[in-house]
Amino acid sequence: MGRGDLTNAEWHRLESFLPRGGARGGRWSDHRRVINGVLYRVRTGVQWRDLPERFGPWETVYKRHRRWSADGTWAMLLSRVQAA
Repeated sequence: MGRGDLTNAEWHRLESFLPRGGARGGRWSDHRRVINGVLYRVRTGVQWRDLPERFGPWETVYKRHRRWSADGTWAMLLSRVQAA
């Protein structure tokens, strides 16, 4: 776990609000890694394309953040983490 990544307690507060992966591993895997990637970008200001590989493909992090921002999921996740 890197500096600024979700703690286990923060992750457990968010986990139940996120879509589950499909039986074949579907597109909804690695939510925690994606969230940590977005938090890293917010904290450092790095360009999406320059995200470290430990967060997975930058396109995945970017697209999921974009989708979650548009549908209100990202705001809800932030409020859940900050509420603790």
